Amino acid sequence: MLATLSIRNLAVVESVDVQFFPGFHVLTGETGAGKSIIIDALGLAAGGRGSADLVRYGCDKSEIEALFDLTPQHPVWETLERLGIEGHPEEHLLIRRELTAQGKSTSRINGQLVNLSMLREVGEQLINIHGQHEHQSLLRPDRHLSLLDTYGSSVIGPLKQRYQEQYSSYLRVDKELNELLETSQKAYQMLDMYRYQLEEIAAAKLRTGEDEELGEERLKLSHSEKMMDSVSGAYDILFGASGLESISRALNRVEDVAGYDEKELKPILEQLQSAYYQLEDAVFQLRDYRDGIEFNPDRLSEIDDRLNTISSLRRKYGDNVEQILEYYKNIEKESNLLENKDEHLEKLREEREILLQQLLGTAEELSKARRNMAASLAVQVEHELKDLQMERTSLEVKIELQLDPSGGVEYGGQKIRLSRHGIDSVEFLISPNPGEPLRPLAKIASGGEMSRIMLAMKSIFARHDQIPVLIFDEVDTGVSGRAAQSIAEKLFILARSCQVFSITHLPQVACMADHQYLIEKRLDEGRTMTQVEPLQEKGRVEELARMLGGVEITKKTLHHAQEMLNLAKAQKASRQPAGQ
Repeated sequence: MLATLSIRNLAVVESVDVQFFPGFHVLTGETGAGKSIIIDALGLAAGGRGSADLVRYGCDKSEIEALFDLTPQHPVWETLERLGIEGHPEEHLLIRRELTAQGKSTSRINGQLVNLSMLREVGEQLINIHGQHEHQSLLRPDRHLSLLDTYGSSVIGPLKQRYQEQYSSYLRVDKELNELLETSQKAYQMLDMYRYQLEEIAAAKLRTGEDEELGEERLKLSHSEKMMDSVSGAYDILFGASGLESISRALNRVEDVAGYDEKELKPILEQLQSAYYQLEDAVFQLRDYRDGIEFNPDRLSEIDDRLNTISSLRRKYGDNVEQILEYYKNIEKESNLLENKDEHLEKLREEREILLQQLLGTAEELSKARRNMAASLAVQVEHELKDLQMERTSLEVKIELQLDPSGGVEYGGQKIRLSRHGIDSVEFLISPNPGEPLRPLAKIASGGEMSRIMLAMKSIFARHDQIPVLIFDEVDTGVSGRAAQSIAEKLFILARSCQVFSITHLPQVACMADHQYLIEKRLDEGRTMTQVEPLQEKGRVEELARMLGGVEITKKTLHHAQEMLNLAKAQKASRQPAGQ
C-alpha cells in the first residue's frame, strides 16, 4: 500500500505530508481546491510525464516522495532486481521525483537514480489511476482487445507472447522476400556491374597493407642516390682519421696514465671505451646499409604502376586496400545472391509459408482462448453490474476476424489481416434493458453507465493484476441516488483487496470511506496554498454536511450527515468478513 506521500512546491501545493492506511480513502473538497494535484503527484511518482508548468510559481523545483509498504511476494521486487535497483522485500520502497523550473526531471527509487522508463515500469506495478479519459477508452473498440487480454492474461499472455515472436519472424522473412522481388527489374543490371567490379578488384590481386609497404619501398628507391651519398660520406668520416682512429689514439693515451689516478681517470676511460665500441658498431652498420642500397629504376617504375592501380581502385571502392577488399566481399555476397535469386526466392517463399502456417495455428489458439475468456468476462461484468444497479444489463464481448479482402492472407476461405495482436477484433456490446438488442457502448451507454461499467471492470481486474494502489478520479460523475450508493459499496468492497482512493463530490461515496481527507485552499500572505487535512468523526460530519447542503451548514444537514455516517458504519460492519 501507499504509506506516505510528501509534496513540495507542486502547482498550488507548497508543502503537504500525508499518511495513508489500508482500505478505502476519499479526497473531498470544493471544486478547484486542488484535489487533482494530489492525483497528479501520484501520477508523477508512477512515471507520468512532468512539465515545468507544474512547478509552483517562484520556486526552483517540485519534489514528490511516495513511500510504499509492500508484501514480500509482490512482483515489483523481481522487477527491481531485473533493473539493477537495490531493494529488500522486508523494507519499504521509496520513490522520489523532482521537476525543475527548466523542465528537467530526476527520479530515484530507494535513493538510486533511474530513468523515466524504469520509473514507469515500476510505477505501473504500484499505482493504477482511473480518470475521466478512461470512460472514453471504453467507447473505442480498439481498446477492448487489450482489456480482454488483461483480464485473461494468465491464459492469453503465454499464447500472445508466442504469437508475437512468430509474427516477428514472419514479418522478417516476408520483408526480405518482398525486397528481393522488388529488385528483380534491376537485378541483371546490378549483376553485370558487380561482375565487372569483382573482375577488376580480383585482377589486382591486392594484399592487406600492400599500399603502405609499397609506399615505404618507393620512398627509399626514389631517394637511393641521395641516401648512398649521405651514408657513404658518414661512413668515411667516422671510419677515417677523424673518426675511430682519432678516438682510438685518445683511448691509448688515457690508458697509459689511468693507473696513476684510478679514482678519477678510470670512469673516464670506461666511458671512452664504451663510446668507441658503440661508434665502431654504428660504423659497421652504416657500411652494411650502404652496401645494401639499391639503384633499381625498373623496380621503381614497377612500384609506381602498382600504386597507380591501387589509387584507381581506391577512388572507386575505398580509402585503402582493407576497405577495397571488404567491398569485394560484400559485392561477392550480393552477386551470389543475385545469381541464385530464383533459388533464394523459392526458399524464402517456402520459409514464409511454413512460418505463416505456424503463425495462423497459434493465432487460432489465441483466438479460442480469447473467446473462452470473453464469455467469462461478460458473466463477471454482468455480476458486478448487478451490484451497481444495472442488474438488467446484458454485456457481450464480441470477437470477429479482422477481414482484409484486398491484401490479407488466406484463412478459412476468407482474407484476413494479421496484426501484432492476432487475427481478432474485439468489441464490447451492451443492452441496458431486456428486449433491446446488443449495441456498441458508444451508441447506448450514458456517462453514469460508463462509470459503472468501468468500475465493474476495475473490480475484476484488481483481482488479477496485483496492483496495490487503485485511484479513481471522480468515477461517480453522472450518477446519483441508489446508483451512487452502489458505487460507494463497490469501492468499499474493492478496498478489501487493494488500497483504494477516490476523489468524489458525492456524500454517499464519502461516508463509506474508511479514511477521509479534506482538500482546501487558503490564502497566506497573498499566496494561494492547498492543504490536506485528515478528518476525524466531527470533521467528517461537517464535511458531509457541506457536501449535502452546500455553503450553509444547518442542524438538519449536520444531523443528516451524522445519520449517513452511522448507516455507512453499520453497512460496512455487516459486510466485513467474520473475525474482522
